[in-house]
Amino acid sequence: MKYTPEEYAEKAGELFHEGYNCAQAVVAVFADEVGLDMDTAMKFGASFGGGLGKMREVCGAVSGMAMVAGMKYGAYEIGDNARKKEHYALIRELADRFKAINGSIICRELLHLDRGVTEATAEIRATEQYKKRPCRELVADAARVFAEYVQEQEAKAAE
Repeated sequence: MKYTPEEYAEKAGELFHEGYNCAQAVVAVFADEVGLDMDTAMKFGASFGGGLGKMREVCGAVSGMAMVAGMKYGAYEIGDNARKKEHYALIRELADRFKAINGSIICRELLHLDRGVTEATAEIRATEQYKKRPCRELVADAARVFAEYVQEQEAKAAE
């Protein structure tokens, strides 16, 4: 890994603050390490902001974390059910780690909204309402969780 988990968290938070959605910020910060150019990384994450197209379902930061985990550790060969099962367990572990920090992986729950938003319009990040939202911190948490996991795996491999 190029950076510490805290550095990945800070960089992901900065990307979110610049205007990338939650998923894009997490995918982008790990793009080099999983073999993605920035344009491809942005396209991968584009649909997952606001909990999947702003429907407030699974948090975009969690989805971004799952995307980079898939790029780094994912099962892709047809019939390799053991590796697929192992990978699904990894995704659940990462989601559980995020949930342990934040109480949920569901966007509307993290934002304390009654329901999903029916309008797909992106919000301006400078509004007072937006400044109260924990999105930047959630993005940082997802990046930190994944970086810590990778760091743990690298330490195990070095033993």
